[in-house]
Amino acid sequence: MNAQLLLQKIPEINSWIQHTVAAHSSRARPLHEYAFRRLADFYSAETLNSSRVITVPRVPVPPLTAMGLAEFSRFENGDYRGITYLNTYFLQNEAASDESLHFHELVHVVQWQHLGPDRFLLGYALGHLLAGGYRANPFEDMAFSLQTQFDENVAPFKVEPVIRQQLDQLVPALLDRAR
Repeated sequence: MNAQLLLQKIPEINSWIQHTVAAHSSRARPLHEYAFRRLADFYSAETLNSSRVITVPRVPVPPLTAMGLAEFSRFENGDYRGITYLNTYFLQNEAASDESLHFHELVHVVQWQHLGPDRFLLGYALGHLLAGGYRANPFEDMAFSLQTQFDENVAPFKVEPVIRQQLDQLVPALLDRAR
């Protein structure tokens, strides 16, 4: 798949995301209600205060194959503990108390904020395709790597600048490879 074809699908994916978040908005909880202690050592108050959490039995994934993106069928059918759309992330009910998972999803919140919806979706999709799947996707690799540092109780540091710097290197490289 080339980047131009994927770009044509971005508005449809964005529309699905907007509809899905809106449909669940009455159940969205501000992150501070979870009273996690360590997240504030890594994320700005702005990020933490603007993030919303929705717990569900199964996280919603866009119907990408129905949108003509058959290359994403494995992604679409994955069973994920969490997924982030804009500043809102969905977690499986049983994962809601997992501070480490919240940390991971907050990496994606910052990615969405830094890139904006169109660039995030394009970059994430290209990363998925070019790297060969979900876990190898550089966007996920970034989140898992930072989550591992969090889990290993490294000295606190602000992750937003790290994420932004990595994205500023990653996205142009993905776009070059997609050409």
